[in-house]
Amino acid sequence: MTGTAWIDESGQLEGPVMITNTHSVGVVRDAVIAWRVRKGGADASGYWWSLPVVAETYDGHLNDINGFHVKPADVDRALDSARGGPVDEGNVGGGTGMICHEFKCGIGTASRRVTVAGQTWTLGVLVQANYGIRDTLRIAGVPVGQYIRNDRVYSESDPDAGDTGSIIVVVATDAPLLPHQLKRIARRPALGLGRMGSFAGNGSGDIFLAFSTANGAALGGQPLAQSASLGNDLLDPLFNATVQATEEAIVNAMVAARDMQGNEGHYAKALPHAELVRLLGQYGRLVKAAEPR
Repeated sequence: MTGTAWIDESGQLEGPVMITNTHSVGVVRDAVIAWRVRKGGADASGYWWSLPVVAETYDGHLNDINGFHVKPADVDRALDSARGGPVDEGNVGGGTGMICHEFKCGIGTASRRVTVAGQTWTLGVLVQANYGIRDTLRIAGVPVGQYIRNDRVYSESDPDAGDTGSIIVVVATDAPLLPHQLKRIARRPALGLGRMGSFAGNGSGDIFLAFSTANGAALGGQPLAQSASLGNDLLDPLFNATVQATEEAIVNAMVAARDMQGNEGHYAKALPHAELVRLLGQYGRLVKAAEPR
């Protein structure tokens, strides 16, 4: 993940967060800088340099990764079309070629609202999930990977295959938090991964980033900047929200994904919805909606 040295130094995230595949980090980083130069810089203060945040996961099983197919025009299109509202999930964007627990995967998102100190705050998580083997997969505590055994991308032909791949997790909140508190938030996605059955194996690169949209006025270059923050003793609901939303975002990435055949005939099958529902029901994880009166 590029740009993180400046985040650690300054405590500020000053531009977009881009997620791509492993061999496209350089072109995406350079394209973000060029886009910002064309747009006149980052802000009206005369800020004229950029260390973009660009993260990656490896999609070389499905994608011809050495074909270098991500171009600056793709970056421009992503930045120009960025908007609020629902987030596309599954086989989209940087998640197009990603595989998670040997199912087709990709982009997933989830959020929580928490009430702290009498105010309600929102915390959202976006993942690009590309990690794990089938055996360890758990959903809502159900050992799904022990039951759904077909079409295991790596371990079907190699029973000794280990955990491989990576995941990028981006946590965003409107709760007022200081940089050291956001670092604490950014450690919590690992617990959501553990609930899914990940053990962060040797080949898994798991990188997390958290930021707050509060205190924007403090970035305006004033000689004396004022920032508000929640007290450390009040952070538990946000920690819990981070763990829950990370877990759900990974599940959503798998549920939204679709079967894909890629480079050299390689394929990855999506998580079978009906079988998942059956297993969740078998373990008593489904709650029926109340009958209308």
